[in-house]
Amino acid sequence: MTRRFTQLAWAAATATYLLIILGAIVRITGSGMGCGDHWPLCNGRLLPPLDLPTMIEYGHRLAAAAVSVLVVALAGYGWWLRRDGGRGTGDGRSAATASYIAVVLLVIQIALGAITVKLELPAWTIILHLGTAMLLLATLLVAARLTPGASPGTMGAGPTPGTRPGLVVSRPALGAAVLGLVTVLLGALVANMGAASACLGFPLCNGQWMPAGDPLQHIHWTHRLFAYALTTYVVVWAWKARARGPSYVLLLVALQVGVAAAMVTLALPPVLQAAHVAVGAAVWAGLVLAAL
Repeated sequence: MTRRFTQLAWAAATATYLLIILGAIVRITGSGMGCGDHWPLCNGRLLPPLDLPTMIEYGHRLAAAAVSVLVVALAGYGWWLRRDGGRGTGDGRSAATASYIAVVLLVIQIALGAITVKLELPAWTIILHLGTAMLLLATLLVAARLTPGASPGTMGAGPTPGTRPGLVVSRPALGAAVLGLVTVLLGALVANMGAASACLGFPLCNGQWMPAGDPLQHIHWTHRLFAYALTTYVVVWAWKARARGPSYVLLLVALQVGVAAAMVTLALPPVLQAAHVAVGAAVWAGLVLAAL
């Protein structure tokens, strides 16, 4: 029974990760208003005529609906497991609680999605929308890892075989996760404020360590500085810990830096913008798993 809960939690987390990438594609292709300012309908219809922007935005909404079903089903299953005999299991209660928190985050996410559409895509709601999606992904990963009898994770040292996973948080990983989340949110600010092209070249901003240009350059440069700080932090963490989790995260961070460098050097091709979001979300997921 608990194995099914774990599988459902992983499925919900995977769907949420893919939804984050699809949300980035909506932004990159300029399809955010593909359904007009209608919500939850699309251009006033349940099944609208599908031109390309409408198809992309409508596909994003359908994916969000699928995530909603999975998250609600996970919380319902967690409640049923607790009622059916999981009261005495600490990790079972924790996993079920994580699934309930996921429902709360889902409701907030849906509300932010509706507000974003109704207000015609203001940057602040888009950033909050992404931030909530990242927290939802993290919560679902926690639910999967805390299931009694779940297999030890591969991202960290993990519990010994035959033991319950438990919620043991690594402090260095927690610090990296906080730094990673701030970096992600700053990246969303860069993208939605039109600051992505404000700093040309890599690793410097227009050949300068301290750009003296307009506010968009400062926003972009701040994001880069946090990304550099995260990279340095993870390098030191992986060197000191000498464990699989930090090493895997370091590989993802290195890949992300490579994608970012190629993106700004090649004038922001859409495929690399999407890859930047995909790898960034993977870094966040890795940090969460390594923190447990």
